[in-house]
Amino acid sequence: MKKHKILVLFLIGSLSVGCNQETEQKELNKFTGLWSLHVMEEQNPETGEWSEWRDGMQGYILYDDKDNMSVHLTTSGYEDTDLQFPIFTDTISIEALKHLTNSYTYFAKYTIDEKQNVVEHARISHSNPAEWNVPVRRKFTFSGDTLTLQPLEEETSGLRLKWVKIESKNE
Repeated sequence: MKKHKILVLFLIGSLSVGCNQETEQKELNKFTGLWSLHVMEEQNPETGEWSEWRDGMQGYILYDDKDNMSVHLTTSGYEDTDLQFPIFTDTISIEALKHLTNSYTYFAKYTIDEKQNVVEHARISHSNPAEWNVPVRRKFTFSGDTLTLQPLEEETSGLRLKWVKIESKNE
C-alpha cells in the first residue's frame, strides 16, 4: 500500500510540474503570434500628449516560438493604388518608387529581457539596406490582447505602437 501512495504522489507531482512548465512556457511566449497595428502614436515632447503619427499607419508584427520575428508597416490605405509595380526590373515609375517608400519591413531574431521589459530585434534584413544587421530595442507592456512597443533608440524614442493580437483558429 505504501508503494502505491508513493507512486500516486510521484504522478501528482510530475503532473503539477508539467502544468507549471506549460504555464511558464505560455508566460514566456506572450509575444508569439500575429499582431495587427491598432495605432502608432507620437508623443509631444512639450506636453507629453500622444497623437496619431502621420495620419495613421497600418501593419502587422509576427513573433514565432523559435525567436524569429517580422514586421511590415505602411501608411493607411497603402494597398489602395492603381500604380503598377513590375517585379525585379528597373522600369518602375518615379511615382511608384515614391509610393514604395511608404512601406517599412524587416526580419529579425528576437530576445526578451523580462526584468527590464525590453525586447531586442537583432535585424537580419530590412527594406532600408542601411538598417541590415542593426539591432533595435523596444520597451514592451501587455494589457489584455494588446502589446505596446516603444522604441528606445533616440531617433524614434517618441513613438508608441499598440498591437492587437489576432487569435488563431488553434487558440
